[in-house]
Amino acid sequence: MNEMAVLYSLFFRIGLFSVGGGYVMLPMLRSELVEKRGWADDRELLDYYAIGQATPGIIAINTATFIGFKRCGIAGAVAATAGMVTPSLIIILLIAALIPSIQANPFVQKAFKGIRVAVAMLLAGTLISLARKSWKSPWEIALTAGAFAAVVAFGAAPVPIILAAGAAGWLFSRKRRARA
Repeated sequence: MNEMAVLYSLFFRIGLFSVGGGYVMLPMLRSELVEKRGWADDRELLDYYAIGQATPGIIAINTATFIGFKRCGIAGAVAATAGMVTPSLIIILLIAALIPSIQANPFVQKAFKGIRVAVAMLLAGTLISLARKSWKSPWEIALTAGAFAAVVAFGAAPVPIILAAGAAGWLFSRKRRARA
């Protein structure tokens, strides 16, 4: 039961401070799961996140559910998911009650602009750190550059890119094994 409380409180904190969507939780997940708790290494974290993104639904909730399940089965998945959802539910209810009075407040608008910049920088720093640890060959760098170009230049959706990258990785590993 203690492990359920740990999962719930961990994902409650991540859900509380993940302003901006699922990508924003990546630095917090790395800090908590890789650096503090040792529950995963950087590659495992990327795998958790990729699975969370590739499955239907909200990335943050999918990732929390997957990590909770890996730690403690179905009970862990429920605890992690509940922890991730609870802060959003509370905040949405409060905002819904207060939105008419704060919507036009210039202080609130400026605060959100500052939060967006801070979140973007945290995300960029984490992505650079993870990329350095994940790239093992020029092929992986080329695959990353191709995926980035497909999204930025052509507006490609993430799911086809993830599926294509998975297929390319599978083919590449098959060729590598055939040569060995």
